[in-house]
Order: sequence, then structure tokens, then C-alpha cells
Amino acid sequence: MQGAEPAAGVLYLVGTPIGNLGDLSPRARQVLAGVDRIACEDTRHSGLLLHNLSIKGRLVSFHEHNQAARIPELLEALEAGEAIAVISDAGLPGISDPGEALVAAARAAGRTVICVPGPCAVTTALVSSGLPAGRFCFEGFLPPKPTQRRARIRELASEGRTVVLFEAPHRLVALLEDLLAELGERPVAVTRELTKRHEQQVGPTLSSALAHFRAHSPQGEFTLVLGGAPAVAAEARSEAELLEDLQALLDQGLSRNEAARQLAQQTGLAKRELYALLHQGGEAN
Repeated sequence: MQGAEPAAGVLYLVGTPIGNLGDLSPRARQVLAGVDRIACEDTRHSGLLLHNLSIKGRLVSFHEHNQAARIPELLEALEAGEAIAVISDAGLPGISDPGEALVAAARAAGRTVICVPGPCAVTTALVSSGLPAGRFCFEGFLPPKPTQRRARIRELASEGRTVVLFEAPHRLVALLEDLLAELGERPVAVTRELTKRHEQQVGPTLSSALAHFRAHSPQGEFTLVLGGAPAVAAEARSEAELLEDLQALLDQGLSRNEAARQLAQQTGLAKRELYALLHQGGEAN
């Protein structure tokens, strides 16, 4: 059975709503109400959130511009026995925010780190997109400069998994233009206002999403779910070419059975067909 929370000297990563306040879990509410201090990106934004949830807590700012000085301070507080919660402006902290560096420092210092799971824009957008979710990768924000952004997109061109991206409204159209130019047409779900009344998902392709946002000025932060690279069909090979490959494997000392098995793995062809091809070709060794 889990002990009472929050516990002394523990760093809690607490997931907060990404839109709908009803998504805050009872456990998250309990931890936020009981910790000694709450580290947050924006004290005004988080102060309003806690006020709306009727939670009083000591807020301290913790963002990319002050993390170098704030991390040692928070580690000292943990060492002194304080329970500390970390929250982001929305969602699960530690993803594309300074929470990641604090967790690493706390772990290195031997402190206990516990995540109180909650809403996350990445998985919320992914599972509602209709795109494959069994294997995916998260790239966060791509570089803001066009040249660097296009270079990163080219690196992702052969990625077969579904890709999840974040983007700011003033760069969304440029991102969609670059994705279409570098990758060609792909399925996509461009989402905003997740979990809110006016949740929006725009797609189903890059070209249609681009046309929409050229006509309607983007507003709010966006999560994009992009279809992976389509599988490249194996080039048809002649029986003579396959026999040459099989003979090369036999020359390496493999048995006929093993040679057929290995080439089947490489080409996607049936092992029995390749084994039969060896016999049709006569004595290969």
C-alpha cells in the first residue's frame, strides 16, 4: 500500500489539465494541496489554475531562463525535507520543459522522484488522430529557423513511425509548407484546444491542412500527428539474381536451408520458394 502523499523530501511531477479542468485527478489535487512548494513555468498562469481549483500553494517560478539557479535551490529544499511538486503550464511536466533537467539532477542527488500521471497533449492527439499509434516518435518543436527546420525534416523523411510534433501558431503555416515540400503528401492531424469545448483537428492531409490554415489564421499551440514514411515496395528480382545471392551465402559456408532462411529475411520472400529455387537451379555448390 502506498504511503500518505505528499511525502517529505520527494519531488512530484504532477500532470495538470491541458484544457478541461475536470481532467485533474484526485491524487494530483491532493499532492498539489499538500506540498511545501510548487515549481511552475509561469506563476501567474499556474496561480490562476490553482485558484480555479481552490488549491492554495507556494508557487516558485521555474523556467528555461532561471533553471540553472533554481535547480540547486530546489535540491536543497528536498534535502531539508520539503515535498515539492513540479507542474508545467499544461499537461505532463518534463516534456519540452525544464522539468527534465530537474528530474535528472534530483535522481543524481539520490532524491525520490514520483510522477503523478495526468493529461498529455502528445498521447491525447496521437490516439484520437486515427493514425497508427502502436509505434510512434516524439520530436517536439522543430528548429524555428527555416534552414535548420528543413534539415531536420529531411532527417525524418525515412521515419516509418507516426511522428508527433509541437508548433507555435506563428510558425504553423511555414512548418506545414516545409513538411509538404520535403516529404510530399502525408496524412496528418493538426490539433488544438484539446479536451476543450472547441477542440479542433484539421487534416486529413498536409495539403488540406495547409489550405485551411492559409485561409484561417492559426491561434493557440498546436500538436501535429504526422503519418510515417510509406513502406517501400521491394524491387522485383529475377530468379538468376536470387540464385546468385543464394550461391554467395552457400560460398560463405551456410547450408541450403540456412541460406534460404537468411535471404527470406532480407527480401521478404517465402523461405520455401527460395529453397525450391536452389533445387531448380541444380547443384549450387
